[in-house]
Amino acid sequence: MAAIGDWDGLRIFLACARKTSLRAAAEELRVNHATINRAISGLEQALGTRVFERSVAGLTLTQPGETLLRHAEEMERQAHLVGIKLAGLDAQPSGVIRVSLPTSLTTTFIAPILAGFTESFPEIEVELIATNRISNLGKHEADVSIRVAHEVEDDVVGRRVVRFVVGAYASPAYLARHPNLEVGDGTGAHWVGWGGKRAWVKDTPFPNATVRHGLPEVFMQMAGAANGLGMVWVPCFLGDADKRLVRVPGVVPQPDRSIWVLLHGDLRSSARVRAFVDYTVAAIKKASSRYTG
Repeated sequence: MAAIGDWDGLRIFLACARKTSLRAAAEELRVNHATINRAISGLEQALGTRVFERSVAGLTLTQPGETLLRHAEEMERQAHLVGIKLAGLDAQPSGVIRVSLPTSLTTTFIAPILAGFTESFPEIEVELIATNRISNLGKHEADVSIRVAHEVEDDVVGRRVVRFVVGAYASPAYLARHPNLEVGDGTGAHWVGWGGKRAWVKDTPFPNATVRHGLPEVFMQMAGAANGLGMVWVPCFLGDADKRLVRVPGVVPQPDRSIWVLLHGDLRSSARVRAFVDYTVAAIKKASSRYTG
């Protein structure tokens, strides 16, 4: 009797009852004749009775088939109503969105955006995924990805919102201990930065400064600089927001990567995803001077 709850089997049964032909039902459902025949035979075997009389003229419902038809039509109506209900829910800006973003964007960047978004869309709940790994939107690891990159090459839909600049920051106390810093030199000074290969230092304003420790995360580096370990080379929208740090005198901020807001193409029609993407893009653009100056 479990087959009665098999909607695929009942959908085939309905098509056969309406078309009165296995071949016509197969054409309507765009499957082959054998698939239709197996489904009806399986249904009759599960029910222990025939639902159709077969003849050269086609299919005729038996009495059990007539009874099953009423139940199948009710299930079809309910399935249609459920589809409308779900579509209506997705058309409304409500529900849960999973948003991945780098750890460097988890505080001063995303917090004000979330605050404003929540006020505008109180029925949408955002789940943040903080990761420096690129989330695979095709595998639904996230609904939206806020990414920092020069270019985006994977199969996603999205926008390059703003290109930000990076600059040199240090604590006032550290700068007081190194009053003779000269752009292009940096001898005797220190960078607080990434471990491993340190080729990035030669492209900074102080290529002769040494790297003090290897701190594998931006906020660690900023905390180290705030405590006097050395200078830090970070996006200006992060450095300017940290009141413990000041810009190193004489250093002109340099253009770096861009902030992208990305989603999988299948989610473009989702109201909650569209609301978050549109709001986030608008919020970033409104505060563009934070990123470009």
